[in-house]
Amino acid sequence: MPELPEVERAVKHIRRIGLNKVIERVETTEDNIVYSETTHEDFANEITGRMITGVKRYGKSFFLELEGKGKLPVLHFGMTGMLQVKGEKAMYYKETPRSAPSDWPPRFMKVHANQTESFILHLRDRSTQETAEIAFMDARRLGRIRLRDSPATEAPISELGFDPILCMPSLEVFEALVKKRACPMKALLLDQSFSAGVGNWVADEILYHARVHPKQRCNTLTTTQIGDLHRCTKFVCETAVSVDADDTKFPEDWLFKHRWGKGKKTKAEPLKLPSGQPATIQWVTVGGRTSAYVAELQQLSIQAPGTSESESDLPALTDSDSEILPSLSKKRVSIIMIHSLMQSSKPIS
Repeated sequence: MPELPEVERAVKHIRRIGLNKVIERVETTEDNIVYSETTHEDFANEITGRMITGVKRYGKSFFLELEGKGKLPVLHFGMTGMLQVKGEKAMYYKETPRSAPSDWPPRFMKVHANQTESFILHLRDRSTQETAEIAFMDARRLGRIRLRDSPATEAPISELGFDPILCMPSLEVFEALVKKRACPMKALLLDQSFSAGVGNWVADEILYHARVHPKQRCNTLTTTQIGDLHRCTKFVCETAVSVDADDTKFPEDWLFKHRWGKGKKTKAEPLKLPSGQPATIQWVTVGGRTSAYVAELQQLSIQAPGTSESESDLPALTDSDSEILPSLSKKRVSIIMIHSLMQSSKPIS
C-alpha cells in the first residue's frame, strides 16, 4: 500500500503538473466501489471547469483545492493505486520497473476483467494554453474517491491521528498516548487514528531504528524506548519524503533495502549489525500484517503484569482509512491537524 512518503510524492507531481491549471474535462468510468458516497458522473460534473489552486496531503489521503464554490475531491490510493502523467511513466508503489509503460491512455483506463481506471484529468493553463493530463489508476479497485465541502474538518481526514510530517506531537504528548495502550507497538503504529500515514514498511522501519520488537506492548515500553520511537517516527518519514520515496536513495542500513527477499535467494549485500556481522531478519504477524524485524537488535522483553500474548486493547487494526478507530486524543490532534493544513500550502518537509 502506498504510505505517507509515496502519497507525498504523488502530491508533489500533481502540484508540478496541475497547479493553476483548469480542469477542462474529466474522463471517468463507472465504479460504485471506488467512488465512495458519490458517482463518477457527479465527481466529473463537480470539478470540471474549476482551476486547481492547491494540493494537500494528510496521512495517506490527499485532496485538491479548487477555485469557486463547490465540493472538493478527496482521494486515497488504497492498496495499489497510483498516478500517471501523460508522457511519463506510472508512479509505482515500492519501485518503478525499468519496463514501466508510459502508454496513454493507461491500460487500466479500459474496463476489462473487472479492472477499471478511475479518472483522467484534462488540464489547461489559461495564460499559456499549455495542456496536461493526469490519470488516477487503481487496478484492484481498493482506492477511494470522495467529495467533501471541507476535507480537513470532515471524515475521513478529520478522524485521523497525527501526521508525522505535518503535526508530530511533542514527546510528552506522544508518550502519554503510547502509555495508555496495551496493544503491540506495531499494531498501534498501524492504527491511522494514532499515526496517520504510517503503514507496514514505515512502521517496521521505525521499530527497527528504535530497536523495539513489533510485539512489544505499549505499556511495557521504557521512557527511553518511547523517546527513540518518537525520534525515529519523525526521522524515517522525513528521510523518505526528502528523496521523494525513491527507495534506491534510502540509506543502505535501512531495513527496507533488505526486507523484500523473504524466502528468496538474493545477490544483495546482507543487512549488517553494528558489529559488522550479518543481521538475522525474521518475520512475525502483528496487527494482521507481516512484520520484518532484526532478531539481534529487536528483542521482546517481559510482558506487563496482567497481559497475555493474545490480549489487545484494540479491535482488528488496519492501516487503511476505511476503518477508523476512536483516538484517545482526537480533539487535540484534530486542532493541530486543521491548523497545519490551513496555514500551509505545502506540507512541511
